[in-house]
Amino acid sequence: MKNIYGYVRVSTREQKEDRQMMVMSELSIPKKNIYLDKQSGKDFDRPQYKKLIKKLEKDDLVYIKSIDRLGRDYKEILEQWRILTKEKCVDIVVVDMPLLDTRRGKDLMGTFLSDIVLQVLSFVAENERTNIRQRQAEGIAAAKQRGVRFGRPSIPQPENFPELVEAWKKGRIPFYKAVESSGFSESTFYRRLRELRKINNEKLNNYQKVDF
Repeated sequence: MKNIYGYVRVSTREQKEDRQMMVMSELSIPKKNIYLDKQSGKDFDRPQYKKLIKKLEKDDLVYIKSIDRLGRDYKEILEQWRILTKEKCVDIVVVDMPLLDTRRGKDLMGTFLSDIVLQVLSFVAENERTNIRQRQAEGIAAAKQRGVRFGRPSIPQPENFPELVEAWKKGRIPFYKAVESSGFSESTFYRRLRELRKINNEKLNNYQKVDF
């Protein structure tokens, strides 16, 4: 065995890598040999992982905390496992899954068993992610039916908003002052202005329809 490496990945920039890094530290992996990616599910470029792949040499050892750090889905996990073990000829240890340690059973039977275990566990990992996404979607749909609103709370419109708009349009106050006095951002100010115009147009149309 030559060098020992660790690979850490979190799926969004908001998630913390502390637990994975702590595991790498407990394994006494040199900090310079730990590669960390913070990539969203939509952007799976993983620049640090690519650097690690280029760095690896035969008989090196790579630690990952869980099997889903290798990929987003079942197919990708299997492909990365193949690249690491067959093309790069390195050993992999999945900390959370002791059966996935390629240092054990170097004979044909040991390799076969490792591959079978990998396929089962990676399928289970993907299936669990699918179930989580489904539960989240169902929870959101149920909450919307109950009237729960998502996103940022709407900023209340000041009572004098029409007067502020009128003062700005007639040049009595500058635009920045109208925005500042309303408490809105510029984009919200314009959006509320469009809503106000729509309301006024509807009122005008209704007035014109009245039969005197």
